[in-house]
Amino acid sequence: MSERVARAALSRLSEPGDARLSGLVGQLGAGKVYDLLRDEEDVGGVFTDVATRLRGLDPERELEEASAKGIRFLCPEDAEWPRCLDDLASVEPLQGRGGAPLGLWVRGPLRLDEACDRSAAVVGSRSATSYGTSVASDIAASLASNAMAVVSGAAFGIDQASHRGALAVKGRTVAVLACGVDRPYPAAHKNLLDYIVDVGLVVSELPPGCSPTKLRFLSRNRVIAALTQGTVVVEAALRSGALNTANWALRLNRQVMGVPGPVTSAPSEGVHQLIRCRDAALVTKGADVLELLSQAGSFLSEEARGPDHPRDQLTEREQRVLEAVPAVQGASCDSIARTAGIAAGKVQEVLGLLHAKHLVENAGMRWRLVRD
Repeated sequence: MSERVARAALSRLSEPGDARLSGLVGQLGAGKVYDLLRDEEDVGGVFTDVATRLRGLDPERELEEASAKGIRFLCPEDAEWPRCLDDLASVEPLQGRGGAPLGLWVRGPLRLDEACDRSAAVVGSRSATSYGTSVASDIAASLASNAMAVVSGAAFGIDQASHRGALAVKGRTVAVLACGVDRPYPAAHKNLLDYIVDVGLVVSELPPGCSPTKLRFLSRNRVIAALTQGTVVVEAALRSGALNTANWALRLNRQVMGVPGPVTSAPSEGVHQLIRCRDAALVTKGADVLELLSQAGSFLSEEARGPDHPRDQLTEREQRVLEAVPAVQGASCDSIARTAGIAAGKVQEVLGLLHAKHLVENAGMRWRLVRD
């Protein structure tokens, strides 16, 4: 049996993120592990858990049926396999989930390795605020406009806004599901997922037809973190699943970023804790993310500053004279000189310069400010 068929079979037998099975496959190879399980060998204590799923399993037929639906099964041996996923093999399990995926079921026209070569995850709360969805959409659009793929989980709230932001600028986006790629979840996002299948990628560790469970979402999060160079958390409460994705990113030595929200906002408490205690970088726009994830010097975000004003370029003496000029009732040059504490001759000279800069005006030998 080929490695591909064996891995497809094992992906049906096991739950995603089963570190025991992933370790055995790394040691013995998928074909050997599958043969042992079919022979009812309780290798690594796995057989007892998968025995009922072995009955009637036909991985060759499943691969054929998947292919007929436009679903391909990727293995580590494939050229399209993103090598960044292999990093999961060297990270300790988290909440009982871990290990590199045995394979990925994929729908969509893009190559997964190329899409994830330059990518960022944008994740957050399902119960997002309008502030959160607006920021997530803007960040995703900015990333996608600069040839960076946006990876998320297609859930309500921040995930949905992230995918839509990327799609709005005709950018690349990848949806990683906790169910089969042929099963739209949530059902309300069927049209969104259908569109992503047409122009992007929908990915899952789970074979077609599988339904989502809480543990499968936790397993899915590690794949999102591993596929990307960094994870942006837009809104996340203290027990948000998005923080699980951020934890995986930290463990994988990926860049973690957080978008701050109002200090009174419960949906942002987890993000604030991530920034304060877990060394997450504070970001407010796509340019910040691009600067952190791009090669050094290739994308520099402009430092934020207020709008320029004509007064910004004045010398210290010009500032003193200008501040001595009244706003409404005009004043003589001598009066301005007394107020500024500068010789009248110098004040006359400075007033001429300020007049040329359209900051003061002269009316009957009396000076006043030009109104904005």
